[in-house]
Amino acid sequence: MRKRFIIAFITIFAILFFDQLIKINVKLNFYYGESIPFIGDWFNIHFVENPGMAFGWEFPFLSKEQAKVLLSSFRLVAIGVIFYYLIGLVKRKVSTGLIISISLIFAGAFGNIIDSLVYGLIFSDSPQYMSVVAEVVPFGDGYASFLTGKVVDMFSWSFFPPIFNLADMAISFGVGLIIVFQRNVFQNEFFSKKKGELQQENEPSESGENPS
Repeated sequence: MRKRFIIAFITIFAILFFDQLIKINVKLNFYYGESIPFIGDWFNIHFVENPGMAFGWEFPFLSKEQAKVLLSSFRLVAIGVIFYYLIGLVKRKVSTGLIISISLIFAGAFGNIIDSLVYGLIFSDSPQYMSVVAEVVPFGDGYASFLTGKVVDMFSWSFFPPIFNLADMAISFGVGLIIVFQRNVFQNEFFSKKKGELQQENEPSESGENPS
């Protein structure tokens, strides 16, 4: 079990460290919309900030602030559920691949929620259509309130319109690993557990006892 904890910790720490390292460097050194070619015309570092969902999607019929609070609250609940599930996987004898996959998803979700929680409190704004680079400001004097900070995105492929970050990549890669390599393990682990819980709930009624 100790080995699985170490694997999960290293995966999460590595994603969070490099995700935040890249975001902070881009936030403090790029003005909004600045783009630098990285691999010819195929791949660019292009700084934008995302007030909504992953890959730049947003909630319809809600103001930006309402959508951001809702999204941040949902992400907090989601990472709590994912973390609880991950701890359960680590304690059981499941494949290392599944632990890595769930760790990637958790780290990606956690990496983006960090932006929402604190970036608006510690950084100045990066205004659009202006060549102004953000700065670190005293805590609470930033461009947004708690839960409403913008997620920093910077990776851009010429053939893939949404601009994304390392946290988004970790989530997508984790889901992809489950679908391609860990689907059977995940289904057996998740659905067999749910089946067992349902059987336990039905046992008293099947034996004729009153569940209450």
